[in-house]
Amino acid sequence: MSGALKEVRNRIQSVKNTQQITKAMKMVSAAKLRRAQDAIIQMRPYAKKLQEMLSNIVNNAEGGISLALATRRPVQKALIIVITSDRGLAGGYNSNLIKLAKQLIREKYANIPHNNINVLPLGKKGYENFVKNKFNVIDEYWHIFANLNFDNVSKIAAYAMNAFEKGEYDSVEVVYSEFKNAATQKFVVEQFLPIKKAERKKGEAKADFIFEPDKDTLIEELMPKILNTQLFKAILDGHASEHGARMTAMDKATDNAEELLKTLKISYNRARQAAITTELTEIVSGAAALQG
Repeated sequence: MSGALKEVRNRIQSVKNTQQITKAMKMVSAAKLRRAQDAIIQMRPYAKKLQEMLSNIVNNAEGGISLALATRRPVQKALIIVITSDRGLAGGYNSNLIKLAKQLIREKYANIPHNNINVLPLGKKGYENFVKNKFNVIDEYWHIFANLNFDNVSKIAAYAMNAFEKGEYDSVEVVYSEFKNAATQKFVVEQFLPIKKAERKKGEAKADFIFEPDKDTLIEELMPKILNTQLFKAILDGHASEHGARMTAMDKATDNAEELLKTLKISYNRARQAAITTELTEIVSGAAALQG
């Protein structure tokens, strides 16, 4: 019986050690989440207004080479930007994003040859999965989270814009997690290129913009900057979602460890009582034998 007691004791200690790790990871994720949440909350209204402005300008502009990034053409080649994370232990965060990206490719681009679809993963988890599953992977930018800043994100947006203008891609979409709160993430697919036009309500008059400087110069300057901002916003959304998902996962893991500890302690006490009972029985039996 002592062997069984020792085994349960070892399991209890192992669960306690794991619980300490999950508690520490939860606290680290909570601290990182606060910073990431502040960043996306401050960014979101600015990015939203810029997107509205860009969509309205595209909707009301009349042709011209300056609208190359809004040109719609039959989709023969596509780029899917998938924003995951570098690390795991975040519940279903990474697996849900990868699943959504594969579903998008399987359903929306079913009629396009597989070789005509490129995946640009941002984050080590997505990169490893798509390489393992033999997708055409753009492997230059997956380590973005090692040094996340606007300039580095702008390089990714510039790659997508230049390739779209050259006709290397007819569609660019972003798969990411939109941050709601620590416990809730919304996994979305967002069209990056061509730029979407604003939906005009029935009976709504066409906006009359006054451009200063001239329209072409202004749009040529505005479009890349606004698209850089849109991609940066999506990455910040994903960054905050990752820490929220990890904090929630570690919180649940800590609670599960506590429940497991309770069960193991009950098992330990039962085994201990059984051992004591056995020892008492042996002592009583021995005493009775001596008296006999």
